[in-house]
Amino acid sequence: MEFTKANEAEFQQTINQEIDISGVGIHSGKAVTIRLKPADGNTGINFQRVDLEGKPVVKADVDNVVETNRSTTIEANGARVNTIEHLMAALVGMGIDNVLIEIDGEEIPILDGSSQPYVEALEKAGVKTLKEKKIYYELQDNIVFVDEDKKVEMVALPYHSYRINTLIDFNSPVLGTQHADLKNIKDFKENIACSRTFCFFHELEWLLENNLIKGGDINNAIVVVDKPVTEDQVARISKVFHKSDVKVNSEGVLNNLKLRYPNEPARHKLLDVVGDLALVGFNFHGHIIANRPGHSSNVKFAKKIKEHIKKIKITLDVPKYDATQPSLLDIHAIEKILPHRYPFLMVDKVMELTDKHVIAIKNVTYNEPFFQGHFPGNCVMPGVLQVEALAQAGGLLAIPKDTDDHYDTYFLKIENCKFKQKVVPGDTLILKMELISPIRRGIVEMKGTIFVGDKLATEAVLVAQIVKRPKA
Repeated sequence: MEFTKANEAEFQQTINQEIDISGVGIHSGKAVTIRLKPADGNTGINFQRVDLEGKPVVKADVDNVVETNRSTTIEANGARVNTIEHLMAALVGMGIDNVLIEIDGEEIPILDGSSQPYVEALEKAGVKTLKEKKIYYELQDNIVFVDEDKKVEMVALPYHSYRINTLIDFNSPVLGTQHADLKNIKDFKENIACSRTFCFFHELEWLLENNLIKGGDINNAIVVVDKPVTEDQVARISKVFHKSDVKVNSEGVLNNLKLRYPNEPARHKLLDVVGDLALVGFNFHGHIIANRPGHSSNVKFAKKIKEHIKKIKITLDVPKYDATQPSLLDIHAIEKILPHRYPFLMVDKVMELTDKHVIAIKNVTYNEPFFQGHFPGNCVMPGVLQVEALAQAGGLLAIPKDTDDHYDTYFLKIENCKFKQKVVPGDTLILKMELISPIRRGIVEMKGTIFVGDKLATEAVLVAQIVKRPKA
């Protein structure tokens, strides 16, 4: 797998203005309103339950998926959001990378059972181009998912763009075997978005008994009838749907519903694949071939793709350190910013410094004073001092420059700290600190990583406070 930046002219996008969409959830049957709001670059797609205390946020990520029974459900921070796939597919199809979705209930509206109403809403809101560039991952190896019991096979092949093929085969005389193809994601709006969800008539009673499709309607789902049904069964479904004219047409679809495409069910399965694979959380190029896909399989496949990308991403994120290049800040310049001195100054030089990240260097030698008492004869740099080195690098990023004032930084919290390998004399530590969120009221939250060569040695999330030192 290779990591590539997008075309120089291609940048991340959000929506231009807020827009509200109201409807009912297909499973809950409850009325709900969602509000789509513009979001900053690199924030991704996030749902916010404004009806709950604290208004918790749930990131649209495959790691947050908790249920795939007839739809895709995510949950985090005590909040749950159901049936996100049609909206997620619309966002991908329209090229929206970042948006905040406020929702006053648990389930996204089903609307007409497709992504088309969401596409139209996004068009009405407009698209805003952000300054952050899109980053893609190019697949160099096949990624395969197989479920023998369900006869599901999904594969992601190397490809220069994003293409999807789906095949469905329910052993149904009405549907038969159907194929759908999306050659380019830019064709989603025209060829896939309006394809509606579907189910079989013989599934309806089971779905109703299991507290599902409370918001189902003949007009927002294609109901396929491929087995004989009695008048009593039709009457029961008519009552549930509050319809008096439910009937089966000659093609085996309830209520004479006219299909938008002969292969609309296969196209809708492709739509679901787009929406579920959006939860990978990374833009990637590849040719997806999905035989008999479903939400459960889609999510498991998405997890395989994400894990594969994460493993490669670590090596791709290694800062390139060239010892022959001059430093941006040498030890004397560092002393003018940081309050630390020997033997506790853990940063030797700075190679890169922007408003969002810093890359600094710490050369570990046998003469470090801590080696005298820490595992004599088996020198290992203490993990706490590695974290201290990261914190000092973070201070160089966060402390105001071009001022006569002096600042100290104090730890508030250390999270998800992991030590991947030993650090020993002779190692050169490449310290990378990145702001996770803007600095507010002197509080700094940063992601820190230490590399030795091209190997990850240490990582942690650090929260610190910047405090101006009183003048003597």
